[in-house]
Amino acid sequence: MASPAALREATIGTRIALPTVQRLATVDDRAALRETAVGGPAASPALPSGKTAGEQVTQLRKLLGLRPRALAPVRSLDRSLEGDEIAPGLRYIEKWVPFERLPERLDLSALNLTAFDHDQVDTHRILAFDTETTGLAGGTGTRAFMIGAADWRDGGLRIRQLLMTTMGAEQAMLQQFTRWLEPRTVLLSYNGKCYDRPLLSTRYTLARLADPVLGRDHIDLLHPVRRRYRGVWENCRLATVERQLLGVVREDDLPGSEAPAAWLDYLRGGSADKLRRVGDHNAQDLRSLAGLLLHFHALAEGGGVPGQG
Repeated sequence: MASPAALREATIGTRIALPTVQRLATVDDRAALRETAVGGPAASPALPSGKTAGEQVTQLRKLLGLRPRALAPVRSLDRSLEGDEIAPGLRYIEKWVPFERLPERLDLSALNLTAFDHDQVDTHRILAFDTETTGLAGGTGTRAFMIGAADWRDGGLRIRQLLMTTMGAEQAMLQQFTRWLEPRTVLLSYNGKCYDRPLLSTRYTLARLADPVLGRDHIDLLHPVRRRYRGVWENCRLATVERQLLGVVREDDLPGSEAPAAWLDYLRGGSADKLRRVGDHNAQDLRSLAGLLLHFHALAEGGGVPGQG
């Protein structure tokens, strides 16, 4: 049986030999690559013939357990966004759009709303809202990175938007949106009862904040549009409503499905160009909501459709 001293010497010899072999293998492999690059004979039999120098380097890295170096991200020079930063990572954008022939009270009887027990509502109580989110499936993993809202003020439509430019700004955004809601505010949306409102309720719950949208009076225009125009148009998407009823054809519009990628790309240092277009898309959604509501008001009154600027 080997003595303890002999075992220690053997163990130490093994520890020294392994790094030495790895260094020698690295030197031999580099020499083989140099010979291959200048047309000389390949020195390493472990590398298959016919491979380029780059392919051999990749295989050597795999053999030695080396990871390729990650390229440093390139930060775009186009990082400017509209509005003002009102909290760390939260921007506020406000616009004003003229609307003609604005009634003080809206007749909602043409909507045939079963969940809303008022045929008329004061115009100033209505707040149209729309979100831009990190995904279309919903659920706890989806968050809104932009909340847009519009109401009638000073003879026109006031459009306000909250935009997160960092992940940590969500609570500030939710708190600011809460301040926009008064006790008698009536929400206006397009498919908001099934998507935007539940999504916001989830985010308020996860942020441990009181939910200001749950249980509030809510007019969802998707349902009266479907009742009236299903089977008449090819679909009842908002873009179709805009074209058929409002005469709006969007040009250079960024589809809503591309909004998540535009926001994530900006967070990683990318260009702000597409994110600015997300804001334009959101603002047009809000203008169309207002125009569509006025369309139904005009149907109830038996007159023409109010114009929008």
